[in-house]
Amino acid sequence: MSIDGASTASATALDATSAAANRRDVLHRLLMTLGPIVVALVIAGCILLAVGVDPLAYYGYVLERGLLSMLGIQQTLTRMAPLLFLAAGLIVAFRAGMWNLGGDGQFLLGAVTSAASAPVLVEIMPVWLAWICAFVIATVVAAAWSLVPALLRAYHGVNEIVTTLMMTFLGTSLANVLVKLIFRDPGTTVPQTRTLPVEERLPRLFDTTVTSGLLLGIAAIVIVHLVMTRTAFGLKLRIVGANPRAAVHAGLSVPGLTIAVFAISAGLVGLAGAVDVVGVQGNVRADWNPAYGLAVIPAVFLARMNGFAAIGFVFLLSVLSIGGESAARRMGVPNHFTLVLIAIVLIVLAIAEYVDHRYNQSRKA
Repeated sequence: MSIDGASTASATALDATSAAANRRDVLHRLLMTLGPIVVALVIAGCILLAVGVDPLAYYGYVLERGLLSMLGIQQTLTRMAPLLFLAAGLIVAFRAGMWNLGGDGQFLLGAVTSAASAPVLVEIMPVWLAWICAFVIATVVAAAWSLVPALLRAYHGVNEIVTTLMMTFLGTSLANVLVKLIFRDPGTTVPQTRTLPVEERLPRLFDTTVTSGLLLGIAAIVIVHLVMTRTAFGLKLRIVGANPRAAVHAGLSVPGLTIAVFAISAGLVGLAGAVDVVGVQGNVRADWNPAYGLAVIPAVFLARMNGFAAIGFVFLLSVLSIGGESAARRMGVPNHFTLVLIAIVLIVLAIAEYVDHRYNQSRKA
């Protein structure tokens, strides 16, 4: 055989080996992604059986209401809008190796400040400019709320898991206080902010009830993914989170970049609250807390912090959320059972990641 023939055969063999390795990698990712979902559905089904509810009927109602009906799919797509902004904010933090678990507090503060400002702003400026100003206010407020965990992590090495959880408790409490006292609409008996008129909320898409905030959310998560994976700034943020000592030796400002991560992450979460209010809710009632922050975390982890994959998992979460609410009413299941299902997914995912990590370590050994 000639040298050229041998080289061609060797290249072909390498290509075949590489293709086989890529297929195994894809199958492994699918198994690690879809496996926890299937296992969680089985475990949740067993819980439903234990309380006397038919799991197949329950899941059937979830699919019918959240995906298969015209009204249901529109509500599902509308629900995605704030969840996409939340996912974008979490991707920034998690890819940078930091934990922003204060999403619920940041979300509510963004929602309350935009709900208080938007009805006033639409009276003194064009409606599109009022939307932008309300979004900016919500973003700045949420970013400012993250400064305490950011500064403690940047300059004192305090674990942000504890501080962000503490700040979300304070944030939800402060949001309720603001609704009941400072931002309360005096014309209502139930404590709530002023209501933004329907005609002055974000426009709907294609003569449906789907808010245009969905497009904003998709744009936000795509931009975040590209920035974190394709730009020098995103590389700096990932280096700071992965190895702060290496970042210092590389001449990076670790404290400054740490604060930037928290500010960007929290700002996007606060923007999620503003989009939900300006696009759908119109106001914020006292003690309102949809708890989107913790619910989105499993979707982001299942997507492996990939922005494009996160869009699909946010859609799945929205189907479960909208369909679960309807199924709960029909089947007599508590409304929070969807959160139980999401928690089971997160636990199963953590166990699967741990087992996979130990298995890979044993193979290398």
